Amino acid sequence: MKTWFTLLLLAAGTWWWWHEPAADWRGLPAARDPMQTNTPGSAPFRQGDYTLTPLADYRIKAVVLSRQRYRYDCAAPLSPVDLALGWGPMSSAAVINDLHVSQSGRWYEYSWSDEEPLPPDQIAAHSANTHCLPASPEIRRQLLAIRRHDIVTLEGQLVEVTGPGGYRWRSSLSRTDTRGGACEVLWITRIER
Repeated sequence: MKTWFTLLLLAAGTWWWWHEPAADWRGLPAARDPMQTNTPGSAPFRQGDYTLTPLADYRIKAVVLSRQRYRYDCAAPLSPVDLALGWGPMSSAAVINDLHVSQSGRWYEYSWSDEEPLPPDQIAAHSANTHCLPASPEIRRQLLAIRRHDIVTLEGQLVEVTGPGGYRWRSSLSRTDTRGGACEVLWITRIER
């Protein structure tokens, strides 16, 4: 009897761990596109062994489609979490609930079961994988507390990161690009949840 009960608890725990509750809001909680302002000539600054060069000021209000914690890759000291973010039509609960979103290896992927909830070019233009670089320990703590379906506002700068051994990580400056180099690399100075 104890074995069956233990197995039942294990199965329920596994289901709860992997099952994501559906989004349940109405409307578009993050209706506007991100705001980006070029910052030509902004001075680079150091963060540990890395140099960060600001490319643009950036502000985004979005729904968290997925989040992935990183601890062991070479970027983890700078960017402990990636957020897959959606805005405009990608902040609609109906659209989000028809998509399966996953992240791994600093990539963001999506798929759907039956019919596409939006044309793929609209999905790409209204969502992004964002490599989050916290500007302070408090911002880091706030980042690590963010969960799927949270509505967040992030402010900071899109940056290019260079480091030892020729390391280079450059933010996209477009919302419509895809594939390698399409992610935002965001130095975050302010978070609202």
